[in-house]
Amino acid sequence: MSVPHVDTRMINGKKELLFGPFAGFSTKFLKGGSHFDLAKSITFDNLKPMISAGLRNVPLTRYLIEQVRLTHADRVEALREYVPFAKSEDWELKDAGQRVQVIKKHEEQGGVLEFGTEAVVASDGSVAALLGASPGASTAAAIMFGILPRCFKEESKSAEWQSKLKEMSPSFGISLSKEEAMLKESRERTSDILKLR
Repeated sequence: MSVPHVDTRMINGKKELLFGPFAGFSTKFLKGGSHFDLAKSITFDNLKPMISAGLRNVPLTRYLIEQVRLTHADRVEALREYVPFAKSEDWELKDAGQRVQVIKKHEEQGGVLEFGTEAVVASDGSVAALLGASPGASTAAAIMFGILPRCFKEESKSAEWQSKLKEMSPSFGISLSKEEAMLKESRERTSDILKLR
């Protein structure tokens, strides 16, 4: 369950004030998918893990149902805890994204709901998939930088690739938790690019 927060983002070149997230529900696996995606994914082999994970996460299911039933007025009321003078007519609901929850088989528990993000890469690097929780802006780049050397083992070691990666992300390969000056420089660069100041 995500903690609500107010956030500023650039959307189509315009600075927008966002609040959320609120949970939703869809039987589609992709935004442009089919409403039958969930039903088609159920097989005899995965039915037991799905039921097991569902029974072990009743509070989460209850929370999701409550979230789906929220009205616009309910959402604005939640917003007013952070923005007391918010007017209902100034806010609209936008779909930020969609994720498919991963359920893994477990020998003892039957099925376990996974909340993390896991990158799965074919042994030859020909295909990669990101499973689990939807990555936000704070994790998407780090995940991609982790996938590149797994998919392009030789190319990623070359001086040309290393130079390009450093150009795209000057802090690439540096632990920002240990380099305060680089952290400050990185934040300023990001703020300038995103026009956040």
